[in-house]
Amino acid sequence: MIRINEILDVVGSYIKDPDMALIQRAYVFSAREHEGQVRLSGEPYLSHPLHVAKTLADMHLDEPTIAAGLLHDTVEDTDTTIDDIQELFGDEVADIVDGVTKISKMDFESKAVAKAENIRKMILAMAEDIRVLMVKLADRLHNMNTLNFQKSYKQVMIAQETLDIYSPLANRLGLYRVKRELDDLCLYYLKPDVYQTITKGLERQRTLGKEYIDKVINLIEETCEENKIKCSIHGRTKHLYSIYKKMIRQDLELDQVHDIIAFRVIVDSVKDCYEVLGLVHSMWRPVAGRFKDYISIPKANMYQSLHTTVIGPDGERIEIQIRTDEMNQVAEYGVAAHWQYKEQGVSSGKQTRDAERFSWLRQIMDWQRELNDPREFMASLRFDLFSEEVYIFTPAGDIKELPDGATPVDFAYSIHSEVGNHCTGAKINGRLVPLNTQLKNGDTVEVFTDQNRKPSRDWLKFVKTAKARTKIKQYIRTEERESSISLAKEMLEKEGRRMNINVSKAMKDGYFVMLADEFSCGSVDDLLSNVGYSRITPKKVLKRLYAVQNQLLDSEEDESHSESTDEKTETSPVGNKGSSSIKIEGVDNVLIRFAGCCTPLPGEPIVGYISRGRGVVIHSSTCPNVANLESERLLNVSWEGGQEDSAHPVQIRIRCRNVKGLLAKISTVLTEMDVNIDSGTFRSEVDGISVCEFTVEVRDLGHLHRSLNKVKDIDGILEAIRLN
Repeated sequence: MIRINEILDVVGSYIKDPDMALIQRAYVFSAREHEGQVRLSGEPYLSHPLHVAKTLADMHLDEPTIAAGLLHDTVEDTDTTIDDIQELFGDEVADIVDGVTKISKMDFESKAVAKAENIRKMILAMAEDIRVLMVKLADRLHNMNTLNFQKSYKQVMIAQETLDIYSPLANRLGLYRVKRELDDLCLYYLKPDVYQTITKGLERQRTLGKEYIDKVINLIEETCEENKIKCSIHGRTKHLYSIYKKMIRQDLELDQVHDIIAFRVIVDSVKDCYEVLGLVHSMWRPVAGRFKDYISIPKANMYQSLHTTVIGPDGERIEIQIRTDEMNQVAEYGVAAHWQYKEQGVSSGKQTRDAERFSWLRQIMDWQRELNDPREFMASLRFDLFSEEVYIFTPAGDIKELPDGATPVDFAYSIHSEVGNHCTGAKINGRLVPLNTQLKNGDTVEVFTDQNRKPSRDWLKFVKTAKARTKIKQYIRTEERESSISLAKEMLEKEGRRMNINVSKAMKDGYFVMLADEFSCGSVDDLLSNVGYSRITPKKVLKRLYAVQNQLLDSEEDESHSESTDEKTETSPVGNKGSSSIKIEGVDNVLIRFAGCCTPLPGEPIVGYISRGRGVVIHSSTCPNVANLESERLLNVSWEGGQEDSAHPVQIRIRCRNVKGLLAKISTVLTEMDVNIDSGTFRSEVDGISVCEFTVEVRDLGHLHRSLNKVKDIDGILEAIRLN
């Protein structure tokens, strides 16, 4: 079993004045908490966190990370809480342990391989600190090395999960040493026959190839020495999984894979890299299409190197990688290696190149600061690469992916539309919160429902998902439609009593089905909804109903002869649905009422007011009551469509001399002007003046003004005005 002193020695080799006390305290605490626990191998459980911490030290990580490696299983496997870790070891260590614990609790067993990329993104998003991923990968590496003690079905499951999720994560962070070891271990458990075949084949080649490797190394060393280039050269066979992937990709047998041996040339500078490349190409013929320059165009995970494949001695294909020592460290340890070169003193130009090389982390790194040690460097790495997404747990442990800024209402709708529609409250991590609370990565959300609860229009102000927004709008439209249908029935019943028409009986007898077709509506409910939304007047519907019931009209032409001229537009079917509609800025399908105080007419400026439970009330802009309304509930509205088929009620007052026949003249002029008199009152004043107040129906404001001007031309008329 690894000893703590081995870890401390490694840490002391790369950190100046390290906080050894922090690591010592973490070791003592972990040993005490895991006392009596054993692994399946029979070893004390403490051996696992010690191996994890040693791996992290080999990766040259900082003291809080190594302390977190020693403590990473205490919250999950003992009675220790995150609060305990925070109190004893500080926020930094506690945050890392908390992140590792959250990832460990994720249930991947039910996830399809096709979703592996989403799971990787989720882990990246949840690990706000990259050190969380470093600890988790070190944890997984030791678990894979001791996987032989698990049952066979678990070996396959864990190996597949590692290959789908953790190996690509190691690659994403540039941790090639970890990735290679994980890949080979996965191949051992997932394809044991292939593993054995490649291993035996490589053993045969290794026996024959040691001489060959030494020969190639000597040739390159001699050439570099002649050209005064310092270098170190290493030869090795490629790792098993990469050979297997090449065999699959190119459909080859093992003996057909020629470039199994790879050589790495480490030099002092980028200039030397390209010079060695030229020397290698002058010694051996390069293979066309097998040269890659990752120095001028680095990989997304910071990897830099020159790769070339040549026909080496004895006609064998060999791959040669050429890089600087810094590039080699980054290739092995990814982001964790970079701090070593920061403390050597770098120019602003170097920092600029670093920023370009680390472009995939550009949003989360501040390379303008000088970072002098691993503690500063690692603390600065915040992993917000997938900040546009948050990953939320259900109480059962399932994972929901939501956009950044999502709320418990979005979460509720992601579960089911009915859960969202009846959502009444929520808990985040066990605490009651308002429904507009923004969710964070790793939150566990519990939603409460009530069958009597309905979606609120206010929810539209804070929900983020398209599904939630669509379902809320759909529910509101349905509710408003039902309200408009109910209102239409009341309006029709009221108007029907005045016209002596039994509306309820007509509906039962099926006449409204015929009327729906006459008015180009898809159903009776559509017709009633149009009446409730004031798109069709109740009088127009009932006059048509009267005609149908009594079979008075067989065509639109017959109807025009049986009705007075002033009612033609009232009895004609609606051909244009927007003929008298109101356009409300940013709103569709809302219940509309016209204010009785000002009876606005098409052609005059209007304003909408959101009433409580009664839709939008339309006022004339000049209505004195508008000044008393709440300004935040006023809407920009306008008349939409032609108004020639619409009749709008308006009140007028006519003052005239009390002489015989004058009322008849007024009625005649209004009829000639195509104005229908709906109702009226009359009174006489003491000075022989009569006052007539009528409710008339006109098409628009211009129609009203023209009609009043005609009335004023009658002898004996003193005043003809519109009433507000």
